[in-house]
Amino acid sequence: MTAEVYNRETEAAAPDRAVASARPSRVLSSLSGTKGLIVPAVLVAGWSTLSWAGVFAPNLVPGPAAVLAEISSLWASGDLTSHIGVTLTRVFFGFIAGTLAATLLGALTGYSRTARELLDPTLQALKAVPSLAWVPLFILWFGIFEASKVTLIAVGVFFPIYLNLVEGIQGVDRKLVEVARLNRFSRLDLVRRVLLPATLPSYVVGLRAGLALGWMFVIAAELMGASEGLGYLMIDGQMTGRPAVIVASLILFAIAGKLTDALLAGAARPFLAWQDGFGDMKGASHARNR
Repeated sequence: MTAEVYNRETEAAAPDRAVASARPSRVLSSLSGTKGLIVPAVLVAGWSTLSWAGVFAPNLVPGPAAVLAEISSLWASGDLTSHIGVTLTRVFFGFIAGTLAATLLGALTGYSRTARELLDPTLQALKAVPSLAWVPLFILWFGIFEASKVTLIAVGVFFPIYLNLVEGIQGVDRKLVEVARLNRFSRLDLVRRVLLPATLPSYVVGLRAGLALGWMFVIAAELMGASEGLGYLMIDGQMTGRPAVIVASLILFAIAGKLTDALLAGAARPFLAWQDGFGDMKGASHARNR
């Protein structure tokens, strides 16, 4: 009788314990999403303190208040949205063009040994050409219009995606390919059911690296006679002696790059849900605790 009463009390208390244990887990998971803000907050606090103490000359390194005031002024005038919109458009079209070219050539050279022997040495050599070295050639070909800027960004986007895709295809476990052939997979089935899933993680890494380089190359692109864009805003700040504009442009570049990378990573996450790697161990343990 005593044992039965004890068991009933234990069963009744179990949901309460589950709820109580779930609460700290939820709190921890919500806090983990804000950990990335700690370092920027510390940097801004240190920057503000040193500026207030007079360590930094205001005409060289403006304080956070001056930079924020400059951003607010640009926003109020409508110039900020215009510059951001133009730069985002250039990065978008350059990223799409570079991704398409890299995907086609990367898949071809990764899958075909003949294509790899023909194309890869030339592409590897072109990879070493600095970004600014393309500027005079693209101006000669396309003028100072949008085509030259988008093409330069596409060149920057191309190589990380191409290299990661080729290495991803070449790095597929040979045993998987042999098993597929033993099961008489067609070439299309081999690509769809073996090569594509195995290559996708490397391809996504290439996409994210290519997007980051796209943001770097857009600055060089906006040196080519641009009259709008964050890169133009930065150069204008240099020419007119306004360091707050330069720092504001750098911060806006960083925020835009981070947000677009987060969007790309979020879009790719459903396609990589099958992965069970080291990075997923902590998330899995939290899920089990809940």
